Amino acid sequence: MTEKEYNECVNLYADNVYRFILKNLRHEDNAKDVVQAAFEKMWMNREKVENERSKSYLFTVAYHQMIDLIRKNKRETIQEDFSFSKATTREPQHNVKKILNEALYRLSETQRSLVLLKDYEGYSYEEIAVITSLSISQVKVYLHRARIQLKNYLVKPENVI
Repeated sequence: MTEKEYNECVNLYADNVYRFILKNLRHEDNAKDVVQAAFEKMWMNREKVENERSKSYLFTVAYHQMIDLIRKNKRETIQEDFSFSKATTREPQHNVKKILNEALYRLSETQRSLVLLKDYEGYSYEEIAVITSLSISQVKVYLHRARIQLKNYLVKPENVI
């Protein structure tokens, strides 16, 4: 990968990678750090990265950086158990985006990442398998289970608009 190709990659994919990481982490500064680290790693390995595979490489590196950050944060801090679920109300809510985000954040890290990669970013099962280091069948199974969980949450009477 040349310097020009790297710069084109930054222009083309920086926003997509940032949105993907931000949706998972829900913290802007951490998302920016992960994206920066992913681009830094790609720059350090630019001789080894083929330009045609730069998008996949970038998402793979960012995904793994994000997982590392999540694991690190879990080790460093004691998280409040189900603090997010305590904050929700039992009254009907009329904000679709808020309900969808709540449903997404109830999924495991892996399931949420798979849903976002497939349904939000539009990746194929094969591309997602490469990015997440899962087999194609695992991607399909986890994605199916995640969608069932989303459906079950979204059809609850208190969540129906």
